[in-house]
Amino acid sequence: MNQMTVPVLPEMNELWQKTLNWQPDESQQQQFQRLYELIVEGNRSLNLTRITEPVEFWEKHLWDSLRGIARLLPPNQNLAENNDSPAKHPLKAIDIGTGGGFPGLPIAIALPDLSVTLLDSTRKKITFLDTVLPSLGIANAVTLLGRSDEIARQLPHKQAYDLAFLRAVGAASACAKYALPFLKNGGLAVLYRGNWTAEEETDLQSAIERLGGTLESVESFTTPTSQGARHCVYLRKTVQQFDRPMR
Repeated sequence: MNQMTVPVLPEMNELWQKTLNWQPDESQQQQFQRLYELIVEGNRSLNLTRITEPVEFWEKHLWDSLRGIARLLPPNQNLAENNDSPAKHPLKAIDIGTGGGFPGLPIAIALPDLSVTLLDSTRKKITFLDTVLPSLGIANAVTLLGRSDEIARQLPHKQAYDLAFLRAVGAASACAKYALPFLKNGGLAVLYRGNWTAEEETDLQSAIERLGGTLESVESFTTPTSQGARHCVYLRKTVQQFDRPMR
């Protein structure tokens, strides 16, 4: 079988630094490149993404994934090597409807101390991700197959996470219903959105009031190479979620 020749991803170190006050180290850059190769290869049999051109992949899959958690990125790579700080339990994150692994895989690469669960209801995609993790040498991520509304009611996952990510999963109000039951009190959900309207915000406010959450902030920005409109919506879990059917 002929091997596909996959282009090299641009490093974009200046843009990383300028936009996120962070840039990948050499090992992380290699992981991003390998992830790109695996996604392009996986597209031959799975519908993972239409975005395969190198610069577009960098912007819409890597940069976009990390823009949502920019506040968590270490501004100085050397901080990760500082052993003077007391040991902490790693934060737990869940990527709901991860698909081909976005935003969860780039986040797991950028934040090796974060424990990331990649959740999807499509077995083929989870099987694909099960091959990706060891190929990338990612030890801080695991896969989980199932429907989010069912998984969120199971004891190992109910109110068990510090962070939840949802990207291209549906209406913001639906995303809140998926995410908030997974979060501990004080946990944060990050909703990745394109455009954002007042109507969406009104619908979201109505939904989260019933789910024990608050709208912490909405960040508006443009992507660095194509100047596309993007928004990140941050929801804070404020009270415990009572058992009730998710509709």
